[in-house]
Amino acid sequence: MLLPILKYGAAELKTVSKPVDFFNGELEIIVKNMIETMYSAPGIGLAAPQVGLNIRLATVDLSVGEDPGQLITICNPEIVSLEGEQKSEEGCLSIPEFTDVIVRPRKMIVRGQDIHGNEIRIEAEGLLARCFSHEIDHLNGILYIDHLSPLKRNLIRNKIKKLAKAGEW
Repeated sequence: MLLPILKYGAAELKTVSKPVDFFNGELEIIVKNMIETMYSAPGIGLAAPQVGLNIRLATVDLSVGEDPGQLITICNPEIVSLEGEQKSEEGCLSIPEFTDVIVRPRKMIVRGQDIHGNEIRIEAEGLLARCFSHEIDHLNGILYIDHLSPLKRNLIRNKIKKLAKAGEW
């Protein structure tokens, strides 16, 4: 089932998510719906707050469904270590039509749990590290535009306000 993706301005996107403490059929259904929503968007990552769920859960797939082996679902992710920097254009399903250059870690190690509660550890670099950093930010109530200068952030906010006023947001 496709879930509605919340857009910038929704309070849920600025809330720190609570840990996943249930590893059962309900979680499996949530994950299935999130994956379907992510692929439909299309996107390479989706965090639970983006679909209005206050839990620390994210799905990531750099292949956008082309390679099932690349799909990663992680509950309660924590960054264990960071290395280097990368600067690249970034967007967000919750802020459609807007992108900007954001600095993210070049490499990272992330620890969390799979949908059965088993501990997992992922070494990520490049685009995968960028994606994990972006999704974990979502779980902490941070959007990519929060990393921009106040001037750039205000420009985007003002454009969104105009879109909202015109009923296009």
